[in-house]
Amino acid sequence: MHYNNHSSQIKRELLIHILELMKSGRLVEEIDRIPYRMTGSGYSPVRCCVHHDRVIMRYRLLAWLGFSVEDMAEDGAPLSEWAEGALSRETMAGPILTVLDEACNACVRTRFLVTNACQGCLARPCSMNCPRKAVTMLEGHAVIDKETCVNCGICQQVCPYHAIIKLPVPCEEACPVGAVTKNAEGEERIDYTKCVYCGNCIRECPFGAMMERSSIVDVTKRLLAGGKLAALYAPAVAAQFRAPLGKLEAALRRAGFSDVFEVALGADITSAREAAEFGERMTEGTGFMTTSCCPAFVQTVDRHIPALKPRVSSTRSPMHYTAEIAHREAPEACRVFIGPCVAKRKEVQDDPLVDFAISAEELGALFVALDIDVQDMPDETGPRQASGMGRGFAASGGVLGAVRARLSRPEILRGETVNGLNPESMKTLRSYAEGNCPANLVEVMACAGGCLAGPSTLTNPKIAALQLRKIVEGSAF
Repeated sequence: MHYNNHSSQIKRELLIHILELMKSGRLVEEIDRIPYRMTGSGYSPVRCCVHHDRVIMRYRLLAWLGFSVEDMAEDGAPLSEWAEGALSRETMAGPILTVLDEACNACVRTRFLVTNACQGCLARPCSMNCPRKAVTMLEGHAVIDKETCVNCGICQQVCPYHAIIKLPVPCEEACPVGAVTKNAEGEERIDYTKCVYCGNCIRECPFGAMMERSSIVDVTKRLLAGGKLAALYAPAVAAQFRAPLGKLEAALRRAGFSDVFEVALGADITSAREAAEFGERMTEGTGFMTTSCCPAFVQTVDRHIPALKPRVSSTRSPMHYTAEIAHREAPEACRVFIGPCVAKRKEVQDDPLVDFAISAEELGALFVALDIDVQDMPDETGPRQASGMGRGFAASGGVLGAVRARLSRPEILRGETVNGLNPESMKTLRSYAEGNCPANLVEVMACAGGCLAGPSTLTNPKIAALQLRKIVEGSAF
């Protein structure tokens, strides 16, 4: 689904309202009014009525406040009580995703449907090629028996008129590991023992029923209180704002961050260490190696392809190495990772060197609430300069290219890129685990196109790729 749609706009507007109220110091007093302000005069309901839309907005606000909302009892507690809880907590625990039942459309299971484009042709390839004989002709029109059909899709593939369409359940279809399924009531649920936090369900659900549990309130309250916070911004975030890195860093300081660290610095360390590890493995003859910087891929291996685990590089992620730098240079600061990724929230939970993670989407809302225009900021490039290779980590193929450039004998590297996690790429990875890998170094990115296409971005990935290219080409190293 496109990054910019009505659902994402509503979510961002709700978030901006929260942050504006925090800025004015009136979050607790006025948060219950937000759904009413959003549905004032001229509002056209999306669901059955404006009251239902307001209920859904309430649940979205709870997720932005950092709470899980599935199975939450509707006890009538005002949002102000939840806001007080969010403002008083010190840490967050538990699942990083949540499902909004009220927003979920409870889509019927995936099926194929014959449209009125069917010509009732003589060839009848749909019925002739159906392995279960589920397609028959009725009054000159193809009909699919729902009980017999196994959703193989052959009828759709062979129809010369493209008259048969697939009606998917978008969130289930997007999940590469089968972690999203319906419960007995037909409501979608996430199996957190299977989930790899790729964020595909968030990106693809057209009703916005899948959401992250945000820690933006936790970060913003510290910023407004004048606390010391270090921003660790990923290369993909730099590409979300059409401005030089110096302007983004100035904007982060204006927002209240006392220290700013470019995660591309950590990417330079990652590529150097992965290159050294790759060289050692090739010398030892241990076979191919995969990259390790994508946390969703690492989770996928741990939970679904354990046979591939020995092949995954032991090198830590750019975020971790940047956090080490921040810990040395600003030891008293609370460290906040800023990126386009859902899985990073899970990585932050598991890494004691990083305190919080917020998304590029949340950073954009914070800038709006604080009246900060990145374009209007002075260009204040910090003393630390990452290489173009490190900044290029955000795009698919960037890690592979950076490792190759670090090798003393780059010709020994035979690279392969797995560009996005989906059912097909899962088959490919399982085949690699069985020893059928054509390469000796495999880069794996959970998002097709790389981090630039993460589920929590602001900018069209193609436009972001152009901006990233400018940043890489303008790098001093």
